Amino acid sequence: MKILGIGNAIVDVICKVDDKFITQNNLTKSTMKLVDKAEFTKLLSKLKIEETVSGGSVANSIVGLSQLGNKVGFIGKVCDDDLGNKYEEGLKKEKVEFFYSKKKESIPTGTCLILITPDSERTMVTFLGVAGKINEDDIDANAVKKSEILFLEGYLWDEGEPKKAFDKAIGISNKVAMSLSDLFCVERHKPHFLDLVKNRLDITFANEQEIMSLINVKNFKEVINFAKEINKIIVVTRGEKGAIAINQDEVVECPAKNNLQIKDLTGAGDLFAGGFLHEHINNSSLKESLNKGTEMSSKVIQIIGARIN
Repeated sequence: MKILGIGNAIVDVICKVDDKFITQNNLTKSTMKLVDKAEFTKLLSKLKIEETVSGGSVANSIVGLSQLGNKVGFIGKVCDDDLGNKYEEGLKKEKVEFFYSKKKESIPTGTCLILITPDSERTMVTFLGVAGKINEDDIDANAVKKSEILFLEGYLWDEGEPKKAFDKAIGISNKVAMSLSDLFCVERHKPHFLDLVKNRLDITFANEQEIMSLINVKNFKEVINFAKEINKIIVVTRGEKGAIAINQDEVVECPAKNNLQIKDLTGAGDLFAGGFLHEHINNSSLKESLNKGTEMSSKVIQIIGARIN
């Protein structure tokens, strides 16, 4: 297998809202908020659902990789319930091998409300459900060992059982890539993430705010210096400034694409990572990898949701 993803198995519930809905419900636009089941159910009762998709950050990247013709797999914890079944079916339909045997759990399958405002920004409200309870027993060691790259998400990292699952997977992997996922994630787990980036990951994906927060700098040049020093591949998306990849002394930039009909930014970072990893795993140059990532993220933001076809 080319790439195995481990991440939160979350069913995305996509809804369109106005800005007033965001403020009235004490949400911060463009961020992800974790809530309990009661708060989630209350919010959902006020919304009209556009569509539901098998989501989660790494799962979106893995589906993108599958669509590009790579043999891929995914590990994520779901419950044997209606949403869990939908989740597994959704992955199978996309030719992603699901390395997890679902069973009846006391907690339901995780769900994420993706609230799209008229400016195309997405604000996420997540009830992790059983997804956040992943543990080392859920990691299929054979699948990890047989994949060329293991791809992880910062959203999944948490003290206790998920951290043990992460450690087990990284310890037996051939090569590891990870997305820092979200500014709140970085700020919550800063020392741990910094240790991962410096010592355990081969490739790190981040946006500009996440990486600058992680290493406590105000000037982007310091990000480039940091990446050169640690001798790992660091890939940073910078919004309108495009994207940049650093590998030792090689620094490559790719401009953002112009004149896009942006409908929804959901999955932009996920598909960017998928495009980059596709070229990387097929031995392309850093420049080609960056270009493919940009191309994939440009495609996905012109449709609703995080799936290209």
